[in-house]
Amino acid sequence: MSGDTSSGAIDERVAEYLRRSNVPPSATRVEPLHGDASSRAYVRVAAPGRPTVVLALHPEPFVPGSLPQIVVGAMFRRLGIPVPAVLDEAADLGILAVEDLGDETLQSWMAGGAGRDPAPLYREAIDYLAALQTRGASLRDEGALPFTLAFDAAKLTWELDFFRSEFLEAHRRVTLSPSESEALGRELSVIAEELAAEPRVLCHRDYHCRNLMVRAGGLVVIDFQDARLGPGTYDLVSLLRDCYVDLPDDLTAALTRRFLDGVPAQRTRDFRARFDLMSVQRHLKALGTFGHQLARLGRGRFAEPVPRTLAHLRRTLRAYPRFERLRGLLSPHVPELG
Repeated sequence: MSGDTSSGAIDERVAEYLRRSNVPPSATRVEPLHGDASSRAYVRVAAPGRPTVVLALHPEPFVPGSLPQIVVGAMFRRLGIPVPAVLDEAADLGILAVEDLGDETLQSWMAGGAGRDPAPLYREAIDYLAALQTRGASLRDEGALPFTLAFDAAKLTWELDFFRSEFLEAHRRVTLSPSESEALGRELSVIAEELAAEPRVLCHRDYHCRNLMVRAGGLVVIDFQDARLGPGTYDLVSLLRDCYVDLPDDLTAALTRRFLDGVPAQRTRDFRARFDLMSVQRHLKALGTFGHQLARLGRGRFAEPVPRTLAHLRRTLRAYPRFERLRGLLSPHVPELG
């Protein structure tokens, strides 16, 4: 099976999976779902007399039981973090079947009606994050996922270079002069090296409102397969300075206090500076992802979070003299940062 995730290839694989499962394709509804920004595709399968399931279609076959989604998911469950149940796998087809959680993300739940108080759900999200950081180390196995991966200087630098190539060059069509390019590289390198030097904890890696599903009044965590070691502020920035929703300042402050109470090791004198440095890196990387989706793949829905992400980045850059040079290099090409 090739890495082709076109609709034709997906239909062929789904049809084969249904045949193996003794489900008549002609009587089954297959509904494509909006996925994340990865190479995976997702469909919901509704067969007569059976609960609906979601099929995650990976671009290549995989070794049975070896997918990060399976391995990391099992670890998260051991930590008391709810994740979707794995129901079946067809490794040669690149298909994993998981329970259907519905369509209500934390983002859509918040948009679902006036008067909804997001604080209880966000407190739950913070508590899962605290469990990941404080108890995740007890499961550490140096030779197994996710502990073989880390936000080291190379990975953080790659993400920042992705911002340059995909947001600046591909999306905004910016051509930096050689001197600008060299200066920007120096600024980004300092950020990556400083963050890479921090003590590392277990990170979800994409912990935001679109990867938290609301079910029965609580949360279920999804899209955790890229978990790895990294700075203790990484997931907190993703959650509290979300590219997809705006949170009130008082809620953000209360959640930050709850996090620090749950993870005392993060309560350092320079916590705010570390959080904001992580915010700069995280939002630059997010802009790279959005630029890639817009410019390379033509997925227009990724335009919506760009203004909010730029606003987060602008506020953080303006708050610290150390970022004056970086803002000066970027704002001529990204005027929203001026």
